[in-house]
Amino acid sequence: MNKLAFWFLGLTRRTKAAILIAVDSVLVMSALWAAFSLRLGEFYIPKGDIWMLFCLSPFLAVPIFIRFGLYRAIIRYIGGRAIWAIFQAISLYIVVFTVVVFQTRLGVVPRTVTPLNWLVLLFFIGGSRFIARWWLADVYSGLVNNKVNECCTKKVIIYGAGRAGVQLASALECGQEFKSFAFIDDDKLLHKQKVNGLRIHPMTALAYLIEKHQVTDVLLAIPSASRGRRSEIIRLLEPYPVHVRTMPGMSDVAQGKIKFDEVQEVDIADLLGRDAVAPDQSLLSANITDKVVMVTGAGGSIASELCRQIIILQPAKVILFELNEFALYSIDKELRCAVVALAMCEFEIIPILGSVTDEVRLNRVCETFNVQTIYHAAAYKHVPMVEHNPGEAVKNNVLGTLCLAQAAISCNVETFVLISTDKAVRPTNTMGATKRFAELVLQGLSLEEGHNTRFTMVRFGNVLGSSGSVIPLFREQIVRGGPVTVTDPRIIRYFMTIPEAAQLVIQAGAMGQGGDVFVLDMGEPIKIVDLAKRMIHLSGLEVKDEHHTNGEIEISFTGLRPGEKLYEELLIGDNVSDTAHCRIMRAEEDVIPWGELNMRLDRLKTAIEEDDCLEMRAILMESVSGFVPQCEVSDWLWMAGQDRT
Repeated sequence: MNKLAFWFLGLTRRTKAAILIAVDSVLVMSALWAAFSLRLGEFYIPKGDIWMLFCLSPFLAVPIFIRFGLYRAIIRYIGGRAIWAIFQAISLYIVVFTVVVFQTRLGVVPRTVTPLNWLVLLFFIGGSRFIARWWLADVYSGLVNNKVNECCTKKVIIYGAGRAGVQLASALECGQEFKSFAFIDDDKLLHKQKVNGLRIHPMTALAYLIEKHQVTDVLLAIPSASRGRRSEIIRLLEPYPVHVRTMPGMSDVAQGKIKFDEVQEVDIADLLGRDAVAPDQSLLSANITDKVVMVTGAGGSIASELCRQIIILQPAKVILFELNEFALYSIDKELRCAVVALAMCEFEIIPILGSVTDEVRLNRVCETFNVQTIYHAAAYKHVPMVEHNPGEAVKNNVLGTLCLAQAAISCNVETFVLISTDKAVRPTNTMGATKRFAELVLQGLSLEEGHNTRFTMVRFGNVLGSSGSVIPLFREQIVRGGPVTVTDPRIIRYFMTIPEAAQLVIQAGAMGQGGDVFVLDMGEPIKIVDLAKRMIHLSGLEVKDEHHTNGEIEISFTGLRPGEKLYEELLIGDNVSDTAHCRIMRAEEDVIPWGELNMRLDRLKTAIEEDDCLEMRAILMESVSGFVPQCEVSDWLWMAGQDRT
C-alpha cells in the first residue's frame, strides 16, 4: 500500500485529477446502484433503459464536481471548506439528476431513490477523500520523517483549545518541527473533549502529560487573553521543565512577516503582566495630524516606534533625521512599505542625514519644511560606552539638544518633546547627567520670552527589546548555553514595552504647556536576576547553582559597570501632580535661570574643545542636582594622554 501511495504522490497534478475523475465516476454509479438496492430491499440488477441512467450519471456529476473545485484541492490537506464544496456539488448534481430522470422517463425510478442517492453519494465522495487524506498524509509524513531525523521533532502541548489553538494544531500537523499531543484549557466544559484528534485536559494534568509523552514545549495559543492573564499562565507554567513559546500574532501573519506555524519565544511583556491603557485619541493627534513632524535619531528603538505610530496619525510630512545612514535607510524603507500596505493617505516621508550638533543643517531643515512638531530622541544612551567617551556624550546629548532647541525657536516650531530617561534622576553616570542637563537647557529656554515654542520633557525607564537592553542579550546567552551575565544580584530596573512608551510620549507631549517634565508610570520595578531566572526556566532549562548542580545555564555576576546604578528613580523630590492620563504624571523640578545656565554651556563648549574631562565633570556636578559619579573619569583618549604625560 505504501508503494502505491508513493507512486500516487509522485504523479503530476493533471494525472492525479484524471484518476480522481475515474474513481468518482465509479462511485457515482455505485451510489445510484446502492440507492436502488436500499429502496427495493434486494440486490438490484439494472434492466432495460435504466442502464442509460447509470451511464449518464457520471457525465452529469463530473462537470459539476469540476466546477466546485473538487479536483483542485490537495487531498492530504483537505478540511472543512472542502466538505462544504462536496456537499454543494453533490446537492446540485442530485437536483440536475432528478430533473433529467423525470424529464426523460428512462425507466421507473422510485421517488425515494433520489434522497437515498444523495446520502450514499455524500458518504462515498466525502468518505473516499477523508480515507485518502488519512492514508496519504500518513505516508507523506513518513517521507518527511525520512528526511528529518525523528529525534529532532519537538513534542508539544498547546495551551488554549479555542479557534487559535485549533488553527495552530492544524498548521503544526502539516509542518515538520512539532508534534502535538494534547490541549490544555481552563474551560471545564471542554475537558475530556477532542479537537483534531487531540484531547483537551485541565492544567492539573500537565505534569502527567509531560512525563507520559516526554513533552519538550508548551505553545501558548491565547491571543484574546489580557496581558495580565497571560502573565498568570506563564507563572503557572514556569516550574515545569518545558520550553514555553507563543503563537505569532495575527497581524504579523497577515503582513507576511512570519508563517502561522512558526512559534516565537514568550513575549517578555507578558512576564510583566502589564495591560496597556487605551490611548486618548485627541492627545495622540494634537501635535501630529496634518502637521509637519520631525523625529531625530529616527532609526533608534524608541524613535522608530514613534515614527510607526506617527504615520498612522496622518501627518502632513514626516522628517526622519538620523546620523546613521543604514538606520535611516531601514526606517525609511519600512515606513514607505507600511504606508502602501495599510493603504494610508499619501504624505511625504523625508529622510535627512545629519547630526543634531550641526546647527546650520538643523536650521535649514526646520525652515525649509516648516516643521511644527519635533520629537528629539537622538542621544548616546549606553552607559558604559558614554562613560568611556564623555566628551562626545556631552556634545551630542547636551549641545545637540541646545542646537536643536535654538533651531526650533528661530523657525517657530510649535512643540518640542525631549525623550529623557530615569537615569537623569540623581545620576551616578555621565549619560544620566547629560540627559538631565539637556532637560535643564529646555527648562531654561522655556522661561525665556520672545518665542512660542513649547518645550516638554518625557522621562521613563527601560523599554523591552530596545537596542542594547538585557532581554536580547539574555536570549542570545541562553541559546549559546550560558552563562547569563548579570552585573549585580540586587540590581532592579523599570520596564515598559516600546509601543506603550511611544504612545505615552506622544500623549504627554500634547499636554505640555512649556518646561513640563512628565514622568511615565513604569509599574513595579523588576529584579534583573529574577528576570534572568524566569527566561531560563521558560526556555525549558534549569539554573545551575550550588543548589542545582545539574542545571544547564549558569548565572554569572560580573559587577556593576562604570556609572551603573543599582536602583533607578523617575522623580526628583516629591512635588508630583496627576494629569488627565492615569499613567502620566507631572514633576516639578528645580530650574537654573537661562543667563547662568548659558555661561555654564559656554564653559562646557570650551572644556570639550580642550578635551578637559575633569572640567566637564565639574560642570555637570555643579549643574545637575544629585550627580555623584560612581567611578573615576574613564575616557579612553583622556586616560591615554595622561599616561603619556
